[in-house]
Amino acid sequence: MAPLDLLRPGRAITGMSAVLLPFRSTTEVDWRAFEAHVVRTASAGLTPAVNMDTGYVHLLSGQQRAEVLSRTRSLGVAFVAGAFDLADVETVQALGGTPIIFPSAATQDVVPAYQRIAEHADRFLGFELSPLFNPDGHIWELDVYRAVLAIPQCVGAKHSSLQRQPEWDRLRLRDERRPDFMVLTGNDLAIDMVMYGSDYLLGLSTFAPAEFAERDRCWADGDLDGFHRLNDGLQWLGATVFRPPVPAYRHDAALVMQLRGWAEGDATPDGAPRRAAWEGELLAEIGRAIGWLT
Repeated sequence: MAPLDLLRPGRAITGMSAVLLPFRSTTEVDWRAFEAHVVRTASAGLTPAVNMDTGYVHLLSGQQRAEVLSRTRSLGVAFVAGAFDLADVETVQALGGTPIIFPSAATQDVVPAYQRIAEHADRFLGFELSPLFNPDGHIWELDVYRAVLAIPQCVGAKHSSLQRQPEWDRLRLRDERRPDFMVLTGNDLAIDMVMYGSDYLLGLSTFAPAEFAERDRCWADGDLDGFHRLNDGLQWLGATVFRPPVPAYRHDAALVMQLRGWAEGDATPDGAPRRAAWEGELLAEIGRAIGWLT
């Protein structure tokens, strides 16, 4: 049963969007489309997050990750960026971004790893990630979450278990211990977690940043009809594109960017799973029903 005592009507929602990195071919990044989408995301009112799972970060070379950062910085927008180790954290900070600690071998022992990072970073985000998304991902025990809350420099953490109950548990603990800490839902199968006090860092929002931002405004304005109308359509899309195999949602994002005229094609890098040939027709049908395709 949903914990109704956690509902926060009228709350301003902080939205962050894991931006797709479009490709022209299996090896060539579409930098023009990427830069335009970062600007599109920021203009909608969401904070772009780059070098994330949605941006194929685990498939990129060090040179490509560095170019993602430099191009994002050149656009003059506030941004979040994935960081695998302390060197990445310092690089992101130096470029004016907020690091989010991407799960890796260097951060498997979360609390001491985050404490070391806190000695070098004024502000960073944590990251729990289901192994469904990345083999290095794992979901923390609640005691680990409690210890992370005690690190002042860690100002929030993305929770991507794709389950509601662990996130509700984290919201209760947050409200008790550190109300200013951001619980960033990564649950693309339950994007209404914002109703209970979560903010978000979602891959799904890269499909429709303006629609997510409008949904958030409806919640803050008390327009529940508008909120649920938009949320229901976006959740239909989320349930479709985050079906197994879950990592193929990135190909869905490429298809939607092509359908919306934001990219020339639906290429994905080598090693990224793809959907069947008929997927574009399914997404076009959903897009027309939601209203962002004609």
